[in-house]
Amino acid sequence: MNDIAREAGVSLATVDRVLNARPGVRAKTVKAVNDAIARLGYVRDLTAANLARSRNYRMAVLLPDTESQFIQSLAAALVEAGQAAAPSRTELRLIRFPAEDPHALAALLGSLSSRDLAGVALMAPETPVLRDAVRALRARGLPVVALVSDLPNADHFIGIDNRAAGRTAGVLLGRFLGGGPGQVMVLGQSLLARDMIERRRGFDEVMQRDFPGLEVLQSLETHGSPTTLRQVVTEMLANAPRVRGIYAMGGGNRTLTQVLGEMGLSGKLTVVCHELTPHVRQALLTGEITAVITQNLGHLARSTLRVLRAKADNQPLDESQEQIRIEIVLRENLPDLPAPASAARIDRVA
Repeated sequence: MNDIAREAGVSLATVDRVLNARPGVRAKTVKAVNDAIARLGYVRDLTAANLARSRNYRMAVLLPDTESQFIQSLAAALVEAGQAAAPSRTELRLIRFPAEDPHALAALLGSLSSRDLAGVALMAPETPVLRDAVRALRARGLPVVALVSDLPNADHFIGIDNRAAGRTAGVLLGRFLGGGPGQVMVLGQSLLARDMIERRRGFDEVMQRDFPGLEVLQSLETHGSPTTLRQVVTEMLANAPRVRGIYAMGGGNRTLTQVLGEMGLSGKLTVVCHELTPHVRQALLTGEITAVITQNLGHLARSTLRVLRAKADNQPLDESQEQIRIEIVLRENLPDLPAPASAARIDRVA
């Protein structure tokens, strides 16, 4: 840094500001420092710099406080990734918030400070109040990463391509059903969530183009409520007797299989859903669910911490390393059960 300061004709403090992307430096001075760095061939050792400053990366990850097996599995994967990252001075704080209260979530985001945290990751549906809260968080200097479902104001999205996932579901259902005739029921938690919107859009693209003999019914929103899911599925099946397949875009798979069992329809309908949870694994084995579109939660969790740290350091990402791939699981290719994850303290917001 002393060499850079001499080469650029600036103070050591100015070099520090430029290297750490701090405000208050004129564009002409920033260019002079960067030109000096290029001439000297300087490559910054961030690990050494952070060790010298005793810097810790404290990351907050916010997940909805539900009994969803997918959310529980994601939380466990994040805890495991945080434990693995601890030697590199990275700390993970996992916070659960009320799933159906966007104002409580916005208030929580408003309480987070760049003095205490280096970054925030968030899984939540898109609402106006949340968009404003994320924008304010970034204005305070905190990078924000969206998990599973994208958010328009986030710095980065980590998850599968949900539109491609919807197209994949369309191909699976269309081919399993032989192209028709018949009807397909579509279930989703909330069409405020961008992952649900994108999955439905991709699903419709394929069904309309390749399987016009199958009638795709309107999306049924459950809002994460087993009671609502039970009601809408029962009513739809009572009034749409030509239903031969179900696309469950996210959540509620335990209740769905229970309802189908009670109606004597277990194994008689083609069911395609998302995420290989413990219940879905068992339902694949029994034939209650036909196929699952899933993602590697360990990869997603590790990518979350890598991306947040890169954003905190203003470093480029390795996009290929952070790409979360779509996986299709059938009964015939079920992977081995993962080892149990460690328990950890989780903060909850009332």
